[in-house]
Amino acid sequence: MLTIGELASYAGVTVRAVRHYHAKGLLPEPERDRSGYRRYDAGAVVELIKIRTLAGAGVPLARVRELLQADEQEFAAVVTDIDKRLRAEIRERQRHRERIARLASGDSLALPLEVVGFLDRLRALGVDERIVQVERDGWILLAAHSPERVPEWMARKREQIADSPLIDFYLTLGQALDHTEDDPQLVGMADELATYITQLADNQGDFYVDDADIDPPFAKLMDTLAFDTAPPARRLIQLLKKRGWTGWTKLERVDPTRDAAGTRQED
Repeated sequence: MLTIGELASYAGVTVRAVRHYHAKGLLPEPERDRSGYRRYDAGAVVELIKIRTLAGAGVPLARVRELLQADEQEFAAVVTDIDKRLRAEIRERQRHRERIARLASGDSLALPLEVVGFLDRLRALGVDERIVQVERDGWILLAAHSPERVPEWMARKREQIADSPLIDFYLTLGQALDHTEDDPQLVGMADELATYITQLADNQGDFYVDDADIDPPFAKLMDTLAFDTAPPARRLIQLLKKRGWTGWTKLERVDPTRDAAGTRQED
């Protein structure tokens, strides 16, 4: 007869593991002998090795007893079911690893891969990193607010950055970040941007530049984000309004000749 320490040694487990299997009801716990010790026979060693083998193969302890008591056909069915579950867990863990790997790039935090690709494209085109960060933070808000719309918006963005006028605007805006809001360069930028937006709206329709599904409060939040990160953007909005467009996130046509009081505006 064996002590618990000898049993554990023969089965290749720890004494703590033996006690744990006792507590789980997987391994019968013998009565104590007259000296106060529990004694185990060879059958307990065999049973413990089976438990260790099943647990080591990834079988949940809750199902080990079921397998120990199953006949050959039942055993095969249970093992198949467990294997299916383990495969699903492996796939899920692999997806977790892929997400963790993407997070290492920084931009992938809270952003779909297609948006990350768009940001990388802006960098490759030489867009100032500060402008890229404005885009990134804006897309984080958009992806959280309307994740189902991201593919549609990204398709539109990819079309737009294929046009050199928009890229030129991005590049010029990046240069303007180092200047004050009264920089005369912003007037020229406003002219170029207004021309580009008008041509885009005339060719594609106002809906192409004015996404009516973005509610005004959310658009205002997006605008504030851009203004805080790129102060010249606020001045550009004022200049654009005098050229027939208002808004930053949500562009809308306006009468460029009059302000809210009905008077004619001047640059």
